[in-house]
Amino acid sequence: MKTTPFTKYHIENGAKMAEFAGYNMPIEFSGINDEHITVRNGAGVFDVSHMGEIRVKGPKALAFLQRVTTNDVAALTGGKIQYTAMPNGRGGIVDDVLCYCFDTENYLLVVNAANIAKDWAHLNEQAKAFGEGVELVNESDATCQLAIQGPLAMKVVQKFCPEAIEDLVYYTFVTTEVAGIKDVLLSATGYTGSGGCEIYIKNEDADKLWDALWKAGEEYGLKNIGLGARDTLRLEKGFCLYGNDIDDTTSTIEAGLGWITKFVEGKDFLDRPLYKKQKAAISAKDFSADGITRRLVGFKMAERGIPRHGYEIASVDGVKMGVVTSGTMSPMLKEGIGTGYVRPEFAAVGTEIAIVIREKLVKATVVKLPFV
Repeated sequence: MKTTPFTKYHIENGAKMAEFAGYNMPIEFSGINDEHITVRNGAGVFDVSHMGEIRVKGPKALAFLQRVTTNDVAALTGGKIQYTAMPNGRGGIVDDVLCYCFDTENYLLVVNAANIAKDWAHLNEQAKAFGEGVELVNESDATCQLAIQGPLAMKVVQKFCPEAIEDLVYYTFVTTEVAGIKDVLLSATGYTGSGGCEIYIKNEDADKLWDALWKAGEEYGLKNIGLGARDTLRLEKGFCLYGNDIDDTTSTIEAGLGWITKFVEGKDFLDRPLYKKQKAAISAKDFSADGITRRLVGFKMAERGIPRHGYEIASVDGVKMGVVTSGTMSPMLKEGIGTGYVRPEFAAVGTEIAIVIREKLVKATVVKLPFV
């Protein structure tokens, strides 16, 4: 298993460790519920160094990204970030990624840890077909990242950042000095929905950042947070998890990601004709095999029960139609919540469905996301 530059600190702090995406990662420290509530109300730090970072550079970088991603990269200006997806040319999603714009010839894609090799291969294949004018650089192994999340997170970071960053606008970034480290990428995106930032540095600067972070965070009750709470936090906000909610077989339209799928003039992205057809089918309520046959929805349990990944979803009279893609007992709501694919006619908010738990139909209701 691979390690991150912070792995030694997780072990010293008593983390429950496990393999994730080929890395030895902390799953929990004080407990998932405690860590979850800490991030919602205070500040917590996640080691997300396992994520991938791929530079896209060159005079045709913008045109290339317009081809391989679904969102409108041309709408970005320097210092702004976009959530987007890379279609695979077969109707599915290679990965959902963040696209950072430095200028029209210099971008950074932040990709999911488990998909680094797949994304790298896909991008190189597409670049080869695209022609000259695009350079790809995989910086994943040389880069580490901490996500400081929660309503107090920016107060913590401001203490060791000389530039004013506390009011950094959501989905923007700056290149700045952090903890005496020059040329640090500091961004405000987050996978928790509770505010905060991400700090990208070179591996050799990890110890310096770690020491400064905990000195600054002491007065704010900063805590270590594992991947377990990261999952419950993102689910409460309705954020997709690649491999669960979206994958190589699901489209952005089916997954409710039409808002990052832009059919603007001149943007001939992979799978555009299919995605456009699916979007039109939803508008026309065409739920035939030629239209669209499933939609990702959020639901709350109407009866006692905890939905788990892989549980079957059925109509209230027992007709099976899908599976739970993500599910948990919400630490904030104290209710069972989840997401899953259903037939389109069951996707409307307020529709009653059932989750099959231990061979019993347990009632649930389709709700609007986010849950909190």
